[in-house]
Amino acid sequence: MTAMKLYWAPRTRSLIALWALEESGLAYERVLIDIRAGAQNDPAFRAINPMAKVPALEDGEARLAESAAICAYVAERAAPGLLAPPPGAPERGRYLHWLFFGAGCIEAAFTQKFMKFEMPSSSAGWGDADRVFGVIAAAVAEGPWLLGERFTAADVMVGAEMNFARQFSILGDHPAIDAYIGRCLARPAFQRALAIDAASA
Repeated sequence: MTAMKLYWAPRTRSLIALWALEESGLAYERVLIDIRAGAQNDPAFRAINPMAKVPALEDGEARLAESAAICAYVAERAAPGLLAPPPGAPERGRYLHWLFFGAGCIEAAFTQKFMKFEMPSSSAGWGDADRVFGVIAAAVAEGPWLLGERFTAADVMVGAEMNFARQFSILGDHPAIDAYIGRCLARPAFQRALAIDAASA
């Protein structure tokens, strides 16, 4: 079977997909997209991701982008139960909730913090940045993971995003999230992904 292809660039959100693939144990190859040279605008790449963004994934005839979608896809392709509760399991709902919380709430919270804008929380789909981070802090306070003892692809998504937030100094004072980031960073698969990213930067 042909290995999956991860289209990626260092120092981008590709790190999320790298980590997911390293956790999965699946065979994959990396295809570097030099976004600083404009390679993301190549028609061949835009056929895979019309948004001209990394990461993107190709698996035979399957082509997809968006970090949460890649995490979900990789979790479904990995050994059953390794990175996701099975369909029908009670915890499946909360897993999906957290898996898509990144795109739905965390990214918007990042934008709010970076751009320093305010709007009524009742009008914003994510509420507000402080609420987003507070909800995550409460979820991981007892830990070790978002689903308690079970690590999933949702932790890849949220954990990587929280690591970004800490690196860019937008997280604020959240000891529970700091401890969660520490647990994520201690995972061998995340260390491998970070090493790949650093070596190619």
